[in-house]
Amino acid sequence: MTAAAATRPTAGPLSGPDALRFGYGTNGFANHRLGDALAVLADLGYVGVALTLDHDHLDPFAPGLARRVAAVSRRLDALGLAVVVETGARYLLDPRHKHAPTLLHDDPARRVEFLRRAVRIGADLGAEAVSFWAGVRPPGVPPGVAADRLVAGCATVCAAAAEAGVPLGFEPEPGMFVEDIAGWWRLREALGAPPGFGITLDIGHCRCLEPMPVPQCVSAVAAHLVNVQIDDMRRGVHEHLEFGTGEIDFPPVLRALADAGYRGLVAVELPRHSHAAPAVAARSLDFLRAAASRGEGR
Repeated sequence: MTAAAATRPTAGPLSGPDALRFGYGTNGFANHRLGDALAVLADLGYVGVALTLDHDHLDPFAPGLARRVAAVSRRLDALGLAVVVETGARYLLDPRHKHAPTLLHDDPARRVEFLRRAVRIGADLGAEAVSFWAGVRPPGVPPGVAADRLVAGCATVCAAAAEAGVPLGFEPEPGMFVEDIAGWWRLREALGAPPGFGITLDIGHCRCLEPMPVPQCVSAVAAHLVNVQIDDMRRGVHEHLEFGTGEIDFPPVLRALADAGYRGLVAVELPRHSHAAPAVAARSLDFLRAAASRGEGR
């Protein structure tokens, strides 16, 4: 960890509407230079970012990685921004196939190397977590084979993360091989419940497909929660929506996060809104602050 990252603020006191720490995903600023996106978010009042490693945002395969990581760390420190590392870039590893290869493919080597690099970058940035997911089961791969491949790949990533001292947040993703909280529990058990294997919970996904009300989803995984993504969504439709345009009642959700003692970032996840990123980010923070205040006044 760099000296700058070691001194970067992480969490404040857990009381009142300011208990939660709101961040924003850089995949929602795809048309901005990373440094400019960080400055906009800090100016708006966000306290952290969910940094998706991608072609134009700290490409982990481009030359001069150590120098670029150090520069981003200094920038985060200067702006007072905490960070989690996200690994959901669509075409970083294969320009023709979205998200390929995953840990489920016949040859997952490039995905494994990407995740190893993400862990090292996370360690150098002082990231609060590195987040990843299973991917979609490829055609022709039986479920049992996919499960074995996922466990083997996750075990490799867990070993790298344990050595680097970086928490992992595995994200259930609708339509992927592990798409819900129950699937995350099964995967954790298959891995032998490693202590550094936490969960990334997307609040919108909970509304999309979980059988429990969204606040109960938070409570169910509170002990293992290391990363939260937040967006609005409708039942049965995996579409990340701006707050207030879906079906989620946010004050009880934010209250559940505060009651659970969650101290990580709650980062807005709107990857299809880059065309209006500064305005969307400003509206999002206003909405979340107001919802947190209403949740505190229950």
